[in-house]
Amino acid sequence: MILCGIAASLLMTGCGAMPDLTQEETELISEYAVGLLLKYDKNHGSRLVDTSAYDIVEEIPETEVPEEPVPEEVPEDLSETTQTVDVSQDEEEAAEPVVSSVEEYYGIPNVTVQYTGYELTDSYPNTENDENLFFSMEATPGTQLLVLKFLVSNTANEDQTMNMLGYGARFRVSVNGESSKGALATMLLNDMQTFDEVIPAGSSIELVSIVEVPRDISVNNIDFILRGKEENATLRLQ
Repeated sequence: MILCGIAASLLMTGCGAMPDLTQEETELISEYAVGLLLKYDKNHGSRLVDTSAYDIVEEIPETEVPEEPVPEEVPEDLSETTQTVDVSQDEEEAAEPVVSSVEEYYGIPNVTVQYTGYELTDSYPNTENDENLFFSMEATPGTQLLVLKFLVSNTANEDQTMNMLGYGARFRVSVNGESSKGALATMLLNDMQTFDEVIPAGSSIELVSIVEVPRDISVNNIDFILRGKEENATLRLQ
C-alpha cells in the first residue's frame, strides 16, 4: 500500500515541489513502480517456468561390456575320442563290379561282342601283308603292343549302327593284376574305342583295343575295364 501511494504521488503533477517530468520519464517511473509491486505480490506468478520441481536426469553413455570367452571343452582323455578307421572294408566296397560283356555294360542292342584272344607285336597292323594301309602303330622302345581282339556280330535282321563314341566308351587294361593303363587312342578304323560304323545284318567284324606293355612280359590274365557310365565295370578276359 505504501508503494502504491508513492507511485500515485509521483504521477501527480503540480503538487508540492515535484520537478516537472517528461512523458518518457513518467512512463519509466511507472514501469519501475509496477515492477516493484509485482515482485512482492505473492499471488503473481512468473512467466518463467520454475524447474526446481523437476528432476534433471543426465544421460550417461552406455558402455559395452565385453563378453567373456567361453572356454572350449577339452576331453579329459583324448584316447576316448579317437576312432580307428578300417579302410579295408571301404576298398572292398569300392571295387569295380564285374560284367559279362561289353554290350551289357553299354546297353548296345542287337549286338554281341566276344573276346577272341590277344597278340603281342611290335607294330599293328602288319604293313608287310598290306601295303595300302594308311595308318599303323609301332611300340615305343622297351615295350610291345598288346592287341586285344573282339568279334562283334549283328544279331538283327537289319543293318545295325554301332557308335561307341556315342556311348562315351573308354577302356583300361590291367595285365597280371598290375595297375591298369589306358587303351591307346588310334586312327585305326577297327579301334573299338572309337568305332562308329554300320554292321550289316547277320555279319561280324573284328575290332581291337591296344595298350603298351613291357617287352619281357608274360601274359597270364587280363582285366578289361569299361568306363563311360556313372560306375566303372571290369570284364575278365582271361
